[in-house]
This record gives sequence, structure tokens and C-alpha cells, in this order.
Amino acid sequence: MPPSPSPTPSHPAETFPAGTPAASQIFTTVLSQGPLTRLELARRAGLSAAAVTKAVRPLIESGYLLEDADTEARPVLGRPANLVRVEGGRALFLGLKLTGGEIIGVLTDLCCRILLARHVPLTDRAPQAVLASTAELVKELLTEADGYGVHVMGLGIAASGDVDRAEGVVRYSPFLDWRDVPLAELASTVTGLPVTVDNDVRALTVAEQWFGAGVGLSDFAVVTVGAGIGCGLVVHGRVVAGAHGVAGEIGHVTVDPSGPLCHCGNRGCVEAIAADPAIRARIRERTGIEVTDTAEAVALARGGDAEAREAYARAGEAIGRGIATVANLLGPQRVVISGEGLAAHDLFAEHIRSAFAAAAFGSAAQCDVQTRPLPFEEWARGAAATAIQSFITDPN
Repeated sequence: MPPSPSPTPSHPAETFPAGTPAASQIFTTVLSQGPLTRLELARRAGLSAAAVTKAVRPLIESGYLLEDADTEARPVLGRPANLVRVEGGRALFLGLKLTGGEIIGVLTDLCCRILLARHVPLTDRAPQAVLASTAELVKELLTEADGYGVHVMGLGIAASGDVDRAEGVVRYSPFLDWRDVPLAELASTVTGLPVTVDNDVRALTVAEQWFGAGVGLSDFAVVTVGAGIGCGLVVHGRVVAGAHGVAGEIGHVTVDPSGPLCHCGNRGCVEAIAADPAIRARIRERTGIEVTDTAEAVALARGGDAEAREAYARAGEAIGRGIATVANLLGPQRVVISGEGLAAHDLFAEHIRSAFAAAAFGSAAQCDVQTRPLPFEEWARGAAATAIQSFITDPN
């Protein structure tokens, strides 16, 4: 049985005042690209001025949008242009990132700015134990949120693996060893909040799309390296999960058919070569040195050990080929590489670039490949971004 429910937060239910998809689209455009004049907002959203005026009015009346005179944009004749912007302090959200060893929680405002962050150790990965820790962490964050004088409207939870956001179910998470856990329902019961559950890389991609390196781009990807290899995809302005929720799994693209066995059952997957555990296994196999963690593996490679350096070079080549596959198939404007594995970036960066250049076809090689170190607080922020997204687009 799940832990006993915590008291439901003592505030009235409130829905987002967006009666149409156009209103949600307009708010999202201001949120990610604002402040904007109404004219510019209409242009970017691809809507008429009348549609913008109709959608903006209830959002201003309810305090979610503000309109300020931009005195610096004053025309030669007439009144200054008015800028529409999001009132970030109008609502609060929580985001949790689950790892195999801890839960990272953040409290954010409506603009997904982190107001505070907390880390809680996770000594038991069983769902009920994680739910108990989740309830305690949320209770602590809600207590902190009381000082801001506005309501917490939702909770986002990000977990690794195969996560069905529509159903709120973690189908399979290798690092938590979970199968078919109805996490959204269970977490809502113990916290009293609306809960959105998503894959952690997709959640990070939502945050990057709205607030980070993907702002203004219609097609881009986020590739994460570390304990696993993940990929979030934005195609025509939408984060895609695919028909079965596993779109973007470049970690399980085969780059060496005779390579090491992957936990998915195939051989030579990017993850089986380039994830941190795979790199450590390769070093142990080739040197006989029992490296116990990634820091030791990195130190060995930086110290000049040829086999350790070869393991990282091999990992970089696999990642580069995986990114080239994404570029060849989808043609993104940008690929952002992030994740805890970037701590070893100097050991494989050149190999990623050279393998990508060799495998990318034609103009796909023009894709802007960037590295962007993001601590786990940013992944928790991604979870909060999914809660904001649900609040805006699924108000009922």
C-alpha cells in the first residue's frame, strides 16, 4: 500500500484561463520568447491581431500576463508600444528529478526560475519508499512556498527510462528497477497536487525548448551522456515521444554490431559503448584495474593511461555517430549535448566532432552541435517545466 496521503494543500482549485488552444499558444509564446508587443506576438504565433487581443484579455484580467509601456520603443508619432509579458510570480510549481541515489527537488515560479532546490538521499529504490521520500520532500517545498503568498499549481516528476506521460506510468526504469509503476496517480495521492510524469530527458528538453538553448528553434535535439545515453527531440516546435513513447532513443542505436552486449539485449548500442558504466567496464577489461567510479576512470585517462583514453575515444565516436543519425533523419538546427558525463568532455569532445562530421550526410553536417553542462537541479527544473506545460495546455 502507498504511504498515507499528506493533507491536500489548503487552497482552492484554480484552472488556467485559456479557453482555446490559441490562448495556450499565445501564452507559451510570451513565456518563452517575451516580452513582446501584440503585433510581434501575432506574427510569431501566426495568428491575427484580433485573435491575439481576444486571447490576451482574460490572461491579463487574471494576472497571468502584464502589459507595460515600452518607452524605448516609442514611435515618432503616437503612443509607445506596449509589451506583453508573463507575471512570473503569479503561480508556483514543483519539479523532482529521480535518480538511483537521490531525489532532487526545486520550487520554481511560472517562468520556471528556480527559487530554491533540495536534495534528498535515496537509499531504497522500491516505489513505496520513493513515494514516502517524495511526500516528505514535497511537504518541505510546500512549506517553503507558503512564504511566497501564491499557490503551487502542479508537480512534475522526471524519471529515466520508458515513461508514458499520457498515462502517468513509468513502464520501465533501469536505474530505479521499476516496471509499470503508476507514478502520477500515486504521487498525486500522497501530495495532493496535480502530477505530470515524464521521461527525464524529455523533461529537460521541454525546459531547453522554452527557456534554454532551444528558444525560437522549431527543430532541435538534446542528447545526454552519463549513466545512460538519452535524447529528446523537438520536431516542428513539439517535443515528440512517438507512438510508443520511446522516440529519440539514440542510446539504443547500433553503431558496432560486434560490440558489447547492451542491457536492452542488442549488441553495440551507443549506450553499451559510451555510458559511464560501459566506459568503466571497458577500462577494467583492458587494464585489469578495478575502477569503482567515473571519477577514477577520468583520472586514469587524464593521467595518460592509453587504454583508459581509448575507452573514452571509443565512447566519443559512438556518441558522434548517434548524433549523426539524429541529424540525418530529422535535420535539427541544433543538437545540445549535456548530462553528468560532460565531466569527461575533454577526453572525447574531438572524437564526437570527427565521428559526427564523418557520418553526417550532406547539409546535415551543418547542424550546430553545442555542449551545455546542466546540473541535476536543471533536470528537476525540466520536471517543473512539464508541470507548467500541463497547467497551460491541459487546464481541465
